[in-house]
Amino acid sequence: MLAVPEMGLQGLYIGSSPECSPVPSPPGSPRIQKPEARVPQQASFSVVVAIDFGTTSSGYAFSFASDPESIHMMRKWEGGDPGVAHQKTPTCLLLTPEGTFHSFGYTARDYYHDLDPEEARDWLYFEKFKMKIHSATDLTLKTQLEAVNGKKMPALEVFAHALRFFKEHALQELREQCPSLPEKDTVRWVLTVPAIWKQPAKQFMREATYLAGLVSRENAEQLLIALEPEAASVYCRKLRLHQLMDLSSRAPSGGRLGERRSIDSSFRQAREQLRRSRHSRTFLVESGVGELWAEMQAGDRYMVADCGGGTVDLTVHQLEQPHGTLKELYKASGGPYGAVGVDLAFEQLLCRIFGEDFIATFKKQRPAAWVDLTIAFEARKRTAGPHRAGPLNISLPFSFIDFYRKQRGHNVETALRRSSVNFVKWSSQGMLRMSCEAMNELFQPTVSGIIQHIEALLARPEVQGVKLLFLVGGFAESPVLQHAVQVALGARGLRVVVPHDVSLTILKGAVLFGQAPGVVRVRRSPLTYGVGVLNRFVEGRHPPDKLLVRDGRRWCTDVFERFVAAEQSVALGEEVRRSYCPARPGQRRVLINLYCCAAEDALFITDPGVRKCGALSLELEAAEGGPDSAGTAPGRREIRAAMQFGDTEIKVTAVDVSTNRSVRAAIDFLSN
Repeated sequence: MLAVPEMGLQGLYIGSSPECSPVPSPPGSPRIQKPEARVPQQASFSVVVAIDFGTTSSGYAFSFASDPESIHMMRKWEGGDPGVAHQKTPTCLLLTPEGTFHSFGYTARDYYHDLDPEEARDWLYFEKFKMKIHSATDLTLKTQLEAVNGKKMPALEVFAHALRFFKEHALQELREQCPSLPEKDTVRWVLTVPAIWKQPAKQFMREATYLAGLVSRENAEQLLIALEPEAASVYCRKLRLHQLMDLSSRAPSGGRLGERRSIDSSFRQAREQLRRSRHSRTFLVESGVGELWAEMQAGDRYMVADCGGGTVDLTVHQLEQPHGTLKELYKASGGPYGAVGVDLAFEQLLCRIFGEDFIATFKKQRPAAWVDLTIAFEARKRTAGPHRAGPLNISLPFSFIDFYRKQRGHNVETALRRSSVNFVKWSSQGMLRMSCEAMNELFQPTVSGIIQHIEALLARPEVQGVKLLFLVGGFAESPVLQHAVQVALGARGLRVVVPHDVSLTILKGAVLFGQAPGVVRVRRSPLTYGVGVLNRFVEGRHPPDKLLVRDGRRWCTDVFERFVAAEQSVALGEEVRRSYCPARPGQRRVLINLYCCAAEDALFITDPGVRKCGALSLELEAAEGGPDSAGTAPGRREIRAAMQFGDTEIKVTAVDVSTNRSVRAAIDFLSN
């Protein structure tokens, strides 16, 4: 089959041009070159620093290559309630009115809280801004973010400010712990992102790390992108039974959600079976997996539900022997069902009581007071539980009460009496008094979305046999969510397990992933990727409207040549190889459009659902004046590109076959 890229008639041939060795397009699933056996390389870094950049809270942790499983959490942050130390800090960024960095985390939140209301209007305060990257349909390097006061600035700069803050704090702590540690090129950075994020969002975060100075483009391999549920899965492999609580062991009624029981008894039967197969257990224990995983057999399947502030992220893994590696069974799935959904439900409740126009005006004119109100709600939200009997009081800032009276001419108590919301009252202490049923009702849309996603994934034939569900992420701390998931899924025989340090699971797992990124051996491609090519037109098989006649040859245009299909299993290191030949002498750059779609069987790049998603660029060095050693004419040399789809990011390398030199190759998903 002759395949020519869509732009090929103007300046590029693929694979089967006369000067190039043909690389035929496969008729079925894309052919992937199996990786060659490689000798493991010695680690070139001294320490791994992972940054868990969350929607509501963020933090970092690190471990040294000399002791990779000893994970050091960042210094505890002072803030929030007086005298309380936290191992994460709110994802809040404060910039001066001139747009320069002022503070991050609790410091930013508290300083903004103390600003005079009029002065606060000029400061740029950003919170929960990570979700904007997930929801942006046309994400580019010029995408803007809106601060609480309505002012905008480039999203890339906002993220870079936050990442630079963590970089400086982490390096300072490393210097104090290990003064002899050289700073340059000794740190491997790991940045967590949701698994459901598409390639543009992952590239955006990488670009932000470049701008923040964590790594340089020349040393891009110093940064690893870790998928959040994968990181949690890697960490859960290390846990022992006493580090987990089994929700299915709780009393179905009457028991409090705070009660915990060891899940030792839950696996007694498995232990008995494994006494007959000690050999398999020995393999797993020697590979460093935890006590729970030593009770599992090769091939056992489990699900990880990462319930964070902004999204729920689901992945299903199969445990492999003899090294305890992981195989993804279905592409990452999930949606925008994070804890912020409960916050939005509370905001909608306030709009019903006080009026949508008033809430919008208050947020714009009293941004700091609005932040105070959301903080007060967050504190009460954390105390909500399915068995709580008493109501919850939510403090309204004086600024809210005063602003409402001036705007409406009556007080908030009158507004509550006049509203149709009868489950929220005004307390004598000057607070909103909400029934526990009303609070739990705010959780329902988000919790229902999470459960529906889990149930839909469990129904997939690829994941049959899953018996274990790990709930992880900050939102997984919620007793309301824990109870709802156990009630909905426990009856199906699914054991629901929560790590004790559930909010730190992803962060600790990201450190372990940085030390051994090959632990997830096989992933599933979330989309079908390929290029548009010209093939020889075949009468009766190709649509007449795709016929192109050029120089007496009949071509079929817009043919979608797949590199990898959606839901196809791709092992780490497997490559899709294609050869390209510049058509013009002296051509210095080759640019090839990439297309993607959710379907596996798209035939043309004009099919519904197929869209241009990026571009593969090859930067060529100047060709020699005469024929090279391979006999290739000047400017007509073969460039062999190898793409990898089995990693957390799509990667590409290229080689000039005539000189055996590397060619600068990159895939850009942000310049559409």
